Amino acid sequence: MCGIIGYCGPRPAAPILIEGLRRLEYRGYDSAGIAVGRDNALTVIKRAGKISNLRGHVTPEMPGIIGIGHTRWATHGGVTDENAHPHTDGSGKIAIVHNGIIENYQPLKDRLLAEGVHFASETDSEVIAHLLAGFYRGDLEAAVKETVSLIKGTYGIVAMHSDEPGRLVGARNGSPLVLGVGEGEMFLASDVTAIIAHTRQVIYIEDGEVISVTGRDYRTTDLRDNQIVKHIDHVGWELEEIEKAGFTHFMEKEIHEQPEAIRRATTGRIDHEFATGHLGGLNLSNRELLEINRVKILAAGTSYHAAMVASYVLESIARIPTTAELASELRYRNPIVERNSLYFAISQSGETADTLYAMREVQRKGGRVLGICNVVGSTIARESDGGVYIHSGPEIAVASTKAFTSQLTAFYLFALIMGRMRDVSFEQGARFVEELESVPEKIERILADTTRIQDLARRYARYDNMLFLGRGINYPVALEAALKLKEVSYIHAEGYSAAEIKHGPIALINEETPSLFIVPDDGLRSKVINNMKEVKARQGRVIALAVEGDQEVEAIADDTLFVPRSSELMYPFLMTVPTQLFAYYCAIERGCNVDQPRNLAKSVTVE
Repeated sequence: MCGIIGYCGPRPAAPILIEGLRRLEYRGYDSAGIAVGRDNALTVIKRAGKISNLRGHVTPEMPGIIGIGHTRWATHGGVTDENAHPHTDGSGKIAIVHNGIIENYQPLKDRLLAEGVHFASETDSEVIAHLLAGFYRGDLEAAVKETVSLIKGTYGIVAMHSDEPGRLVGARNGSPLVLGVGEGEMFLASDVTAIIAHTRQVIYIEDGEVISVTGRDYRTTDLRDNQIVKHIDHVGWELEEIEKAGFTHFMEKEIHEQPEAIRRATTGRIDHEFATGHLGGLNLSNRELLEINRVKILAAGTSYHAAMVASYVLESIARIPTTAELASELRYRNPIVERNSLYFAISQSGETADTLYAMREVQRKGGRVLGICNVVGSTIARESDGGVYIHSGPEIAVASTKAFTSQLTAFYLFALIMGRMRDVSFEQGARFVEELESVPEKIERILADTTRIQDLARRYARYDNMLFLGRGINYPVALEAALKLKEVSYIHAEGYSAAEIKHGPIALINEETPSLFIVPDDGLRSKVINNMKEVKARQGRVIALAVEGDQEVEAIADDTLFVPRSSELMYPFLMTVPTQLFAYYCAIERGCNVDQPRNLAKSVTVE
């Protein structure tokens, strides 16, 4: 979702803002703009489309050592130059950038219109600039506090005023904002990737806080002007990790990073002596873990599919009733929070609005919520009652890949811990550990030669509809595979339990709707083979994703991809990677923007 960058310091602001916006492109956007201040005046340049459209209008000599920039993902109003950020007030002295949604913008706008204010855009965000103008009496920070006290909804805001040429003021409620502390310069951003080239010293702004920034200092307060002491965190990853490193796209790079990401997710977390796991961030004693009677996992999108796999693993290994809950729905159905239940909130970014709000609702009712996140210092990570970082490294492509398998790894370790406390013997635990530790090497074998997958993509990318089918623990893998294909290639794809195909979806089968079946060597293999035959009998084309050496499946399918043999519970890792590659290569064949698919955003920070 939309990106923010702000700069105060001795250097020309415009190149820094443009560079920061470029690093935020992965979040998804449809327009971009910057505002730069100098000599008590603001220069605003904004354009619909890609940052390249904007860059052509920004000269290296553009004056000003303070400024703000924004990449917009449309919510209110179409994709136009006028609706792009930054927005200004009528005098042109105030400029703002805003992430989030102002839920009560219409009554605020109606009031301003009645006062004679002219609006230049269709956005909800523009009301912020005009409210600031009405409240401004020589103190931008005070005006921001008065303005946000009227706003309902989510926001990450950065504002500047030409009469305060060395100051930026930011405010946050539900949309991330971070301060980068440099040497004689300061940065405000929605994401550390925008500023990592300049500093790795950061301060995370919390909801309800306002920060006033100059080139050399900052001041953080709440809305009642109480000063807040902030802690400086260190970003642990390097600039090179957000570069393509020789790959054509970030999605391709991140798919190939999965073996190492899984190894990182297990490093220091496996106790070979006792054949169990160790997740120190859970903040739960063994006695408290033993008292857990039920697990519920709150998630959205790809993370929801990881949660579904996790529910299978926890019930199989730990014998704990587990359900995956769509976070967007849970909050609005007045959930029942049960005693001795443990909740997980799972989100790659740690900022997913649906998941964050569901977590807060459960906590409000007295539930304990642990976070599973990738981004250190993210809101879910900070507000949860404990949790686990998956350490998969920066994920830049909008379509999540390596975070999915790293999330699975965290839950597999948790299942091992709970299982060893209950019914899993030492020998069973040791075998589980051995199987989990073998996963990265098996994925490397899949990645070593992708020519077969590329060939299939060339032949199947022409289809406009596809079905993905799996059973048991691989049913969520089918859902995730369908999601990846439609995300990046725009092919209409649906995932189903293979058993459900006869309950309706079989009506879709014809020569123009291929079906990809996930067929591991498990207890449901024969059932899935029967489903494949049902599709073949109706002239449907079948792709099978099977285990090496499975000649029976290969004889039935029109095309077959193979993965290394594994234990039943580990197949979700191995079956996922070929489907990610298939989606990637189909998108390439169709000429799609793989890393920044249309209409999508990396971090969904609005409901």
